[in-house]
Amino acid sequence: MLPITDTISIADDEFEWSFARSGGPGGQNVNKVASKAVLRWKAAATAAAIPPGAKARMPVLFPSRFTTEGDVVIQSQATRDQERNKEDCLLKLAEMVRAALVEPVVRKKTKVSKGAKKRRVADKRRNSEKKQARRAGGDD
Repeated sequence: MLPITDTISIADDEFEWSFARSGGPGGQNVNKVASKAVLRWKAAATAAAIPPGAKARMPVLFPSRFTTEGDVVIQSQATRDQERNKEDCLLKLAEMVRAALVEPVVRKKTKVSKGAKKRRVADKRRNSEKKQARRAGGDD
């Protein structure tokens, strides 16, 4: 089980893993070992794991991680060890779901007060008069 919060977790059998040769440092060993981990999770098919609101927010927040079928694809090749790369993929997925669980605050529309509008217009008028006075006095 991948724990997301105290009440939400995702079962391990929902994950599909694949491994490939990793780029980056590693010497001659890099050509022999498949240390890059690729995690595929069918988020659309998962009904009970995460709330529907969070499930709807995930593709909006992380569009590059989703396929057209609605699967989440996460890869990691940060380390030379396959197990640590698997753990890194799981951490990335948990952070994604936690970010999607946070509901956005709805913005309340506000109006500019009448006093603020009057002050703005008065400031504009004052600046205009100041510049008009500069223009008129240059006849020497």
